[in-house]
Amino acid sequence: MPQVPQTFDALAVRTWCGLALEALGRAREEIDAINVYPVADGDTGTNLYLTLESAAAAVEAVFAAHEAVAAPAPGTARGPVAAAGTGTGERSGAAGGTGAAGAGAGEDREGSLADGDREVSLADAIRAMAHGALIGARGNSGTILAQLLRGMAQVLAADGETAHTDGRGLCLALSNAADSARGAVAHPVEGTVLSVASAAADAASGMEGDCGAVALAAYAGAGTALSATTGQLAVLEHAGVVDAGGRGLVAVLAALVQTFTGEAPRPFTASAAPYGPGEGTAPGVTRVPGTTDLPGSAGTPDAAPGTATRGPDGQGADAAPACGDGGAESGHPAFEVIYLLEAQDAAVDRLRDRLDGLGDSLVVVGGDGLWNVHVHVDDAGAAVEAGVEAGRPHRIRITHFGLGDAHTAGAGRPPRERTQRAVVAVVPGEGLAGLYTEAGATTVLARPGEPPASGELVEAVRRAHAREVVLLPNDADLRHTAAAAAEQARAEGVRVALIPTRSAVQGIAALAVHEAERRFDEDVVAMTSAAGATRYAEVAVAERQSWTMAGICQAGDVLGLIDGDVAVIGADVTATAETVLDRMLAAGGEMVTLVLGDDAPESIAAHLEARVRESYLAVDTVVYRGGRQGALLLIGVE
Repeated sequence: MPQVPQTFDALAVRTWCGLALEALGRAREEIDAINVYPVADGDTGTNLYLTLESAAAAVEAVFAAHEAVAAPAPGTARGPVAAAGTGTGERSGAAGGTGAAGAGAGEDREGSLADGDREVSLADAIRAMAHGALIGARGNSGTILAQLLRGMAQVLAADGETAHTDGRGLCLALSNAADSARGAVAHPVEGTVLSVASAAADAASGMEGDCGAVALAAYAGAGTALSATTGQLAVLEHAGVVDAGGRGLVAVLAALVQTFTGEAPRPFTASAAPYGPGEGTAPGVTRVPGTTDLPGSAGTPDAAPGTATRGPDGQGADAAPACGDGGAESGHPAFEVIYLLEAQDAAVDRLRDRLDGLGDSLVVVGGDGLWNVHVHVDDAGAAVEAGVEAGRPHRIRITHFGLGDAHTAGAGRPPRERTQRAVVAVVPGEGLAGLYTEAGATTVLARPGEPPASGELVEAVRRAHAREVVLLPNDADLRHTAAAAAEQARAEGVRVALIPTRSAVQGIAALAVHEAERRFDEDVVAMTSAAGATRYAEVAVAERQSWTMAGICQAGDVLGLIDGDVAVIGADVTATAETVLDRMLAAGGEMVTLVLGDDAPESIAAHLEARVRESYLAVDTVVYRGGRQGALLLIGVE
């Protein structure tokens, strides 16, 4: 690392994100393996990784947007996104795949920012990190991590408080983070990530010095607290493991130390408090007696009885009996419910009371009108309905603990048998997600402006639980993300074929010819051929003035994009869509697929169907409802 920051600035945030993501990536399986509380579902490491990956992608997006505005490449768009939801190369400012999150973290720190008003501010970077974590938070520990980052952002991004960028400011940020996280949990329990966060803040509060010294003290305090968690919760003691969420936080704090010192601290084990960079112990740290490594770690030859271990295919096994599958038989709620919620503070207060009566493990984090809600319940529908009463819930995820998915079999349950082949697809709206699911695909929902991370695609591959997987990214901008996910899945023993679909309508064409009974190679060739024979287009509304292949568009103009390029600029949605369709069918076609977004005019489908019927012989038309898919209309011509 050529430079080591002395104060907390935007580059420090970027570096921390990259290093923390790498650390959680290395520790993910180990953390999953020791996840026995509050439910032994073996996914804490994965959830923390996905949460941090979303945070890192958000930070990268901020840097990319500033760099694009400062120095646009010749011939490219001279402004930010031209059209909402477009899947074209003309948009700028989006994260270029989650693999970029860590890019530059340990490389050239100079030259990333221009001078003067082109710099990314600390406030912009840390708020992006917190917001990215909030919208991507997964599971109990991921949701708490999001609140920890939000608590830090509230201090580090405070207006007019430049002193908050030094060691003292980091102390205040860590303290506010621990308090905020504890306040977000309905019933805080000691021996969890909350205890580790509080210990880190307490250890840092008495430390004088720069950010490196403070981070090192926090890391040491967190490690000591983590080793104590085994004796604080009976389920951890029974399994012989430390708290999985706390273990993940220690990894994140180790990355913070490396950010400000340039060296990774000595890895934590249960037999010793964490050391500082190089040899020797951190100031004020006392070694903990004992000789064993971290219980349940990947390097432990013989895990303690009851420790959750992982087989070659990622299955969890032998989880602690006290925390098995959810449902009445285990005494734990059957479902985990997570959703983002747009609501006012008063409504959220009422929602907390309502959900607290429905289940447990309640965590509500966020603020300023956007919240992430996590709860374990037996009645998932009631938990979602409570969110509807409070505001507008979206990105709803419901997991049944008793299903024994790709990474957990549950206590006393045999591993679920893998299917031979599955299709995993990224889809831009709820309507398309339903359509793909009915066709047998495992789906990943991509909201406008919220592209999925590679870890989220890997998780979907695991959820599909198949020996062979066909991956459909359905977006040109996701090619690198999908490639990274495919590589990770292959490393886990899954045979993956990536078909580079650039639109959801190409994915529909591919899925229509999918036959699981065929040889894998033959099936992939048929699906690739069908996707490649499908031209795609979309109709969207420009958000701002921008240069396009068809000329300059103004905010509010209707844009028709064919195969990723703006081909038509119009004033009326239906007329623009008709022009786009005529241009596509001029080259021939047999089937037209129309996917309507929620904001598309009611009459547009009937108008376009009539146009095809009257002007193009032997061409069929099929219409689907896509929901909140970003674009007003998606068009496919096979």
